[in-house]
Amino acid sequence: MLSSQISGKAYHDATKHSYLSVQLDPNYVDASTQPSSFKVYPKFYRRVKLNLNNPVHAFISLTSAITLEKVYKDGPYKLRVNPSAGALYPTEVYVQVRSVEGMVDGIYHLEVENNCLTLIYELIDDGLESYIIPGKCINGFIFFISCVYYRSSWKYQNRSIRYCFLDSGHHLGAVAASAFLHNRDIQLIFDFDKLTLNSDLGFENKEFITACAVSGEIQDKKIRRLRLKVPFVSGTDYFESNQFIEDAYQATTLQKSRQQKLEYSQFDFNKDKFYQVVWDRRSIRRFRKESISQEDYLYIVQQLEKSIPTENYEEIEIYSVVHRVEGMTPGLYKGTYLVKTGNFSEKTGYLCINQAIAKDSAVTLFFVSDYLNYQTAMQVAGFLGQRLYLTSNYLGIQCSGIGAYYDDETKKLLETNKDVLYGMVIGI
Repeated sequence: MLSSQISGKAYHDATKHSYLSVQLDPNYVDASTQPSSFKVYPKFYRRVKLNLNNPVHAFISLTSAITLEKVYKDGPYKLRVNPSAGALYPTEVYVQVRSVEGMVDGIYHLEVENNCLTLIYELIDDGLESYIIPGKCINGFIFFISCVYYRSSWKYQNRSIRYCFLDSGHHLGAVAASAFLHNRDIQLIFDFDKLTLNSDLGFENKEFITACAVSGEIQDKKIRRLRLKVPFVSGTDYFESNQFIEDAYQATTLQKSRQQKLEYSQFDFNKDKFYQVVWDRRSIRRFRKESISQEDYLYIVQQLEKSIPTENYEEIEIYSVVHRVEGMTPGLYKGTYLVKTGNFSEKTGYLCINQAIAKDSAVTLFFVSDYLNYQTAMQVAGFLGQRLYLTSNYLGIQCSGIGAYYDDETKKLLETNKDVLYGMVIGI
């Protein structure tokens, strides 16, 4: 059977964790063999150093900025505004700029390590609009998120297809946060001709586009596709192919997402405080087992229920296992509805591969869906995950994502037949 005829659910099911599977394959790796986590084009490409005093530069930079460097015996880890499973950072950002004062119309790669834009293609009468919204011209910005999948599959093997999509969603959330801070609207687009675009951007089989975010004035004007292909540049210093991941990506790219009306949500965050939250965001490693207030919990739920700015959409349901929220009965909730009472802290710790943060948190959350398009659903889950990070941190509550859990046993706790796409924890 062709990969395009296999559903996203089949690939999800093929990467499930169980107690037995984790014991049989604990997935140890030699950290010294980790592939490089930054893509850099050759030195002869033109570069624009990003000046944070320039509002356009600041907008672009904050979508992917390095916020902290930690040094371990195996080398430095550079943490960013967007979280990543295992801090492996498979995602890259490309941005098309058109009719923006002070910048050459072109396609740029955001070189995160050096905080600069690398011009990889100069526009004439062509551009990327024809791949995503034919017949339109965008005066402004088109951000594309891609995944250099070997950075993740090096450690997580086949299950890394989940983490690539989740990380892409988190990165879209980082783009949305920067847009909010710079008073710009964005529209996320998941359904477009990604396979042709991958080829024309010179990605071969080593990198793939997952989504884009548009910010600017949309006009009726036909823009032709790229007149030339972009030369191939590898995103890692070495590469090992994984046919499962490549097939899963292609299959989930060809399937259509559900559709919804485009809506823009309003947020009431203080922007100075929110900027610092974006900059200081970290993944918590240990909780003190303290309670959070019911008011804060309900505020977080309210933010998660706000619309996502996209017409391509998959519905995500969020279950909350409440352990320590003042004034709330411990138990399983769907939104604010109490499904069943009970102290499930030990159970959630076990389900999340015996991670202490899943039992010591104030709330353990699980994102589920009965998606049509798996790739879109995972990215929407990641986008909501980024919103959860920033909202929680804004309130002084810590947060972390959990991508590893026993899939079927978690569904049993939640009493759902829908697939569990993501786990997250919040607390103090």
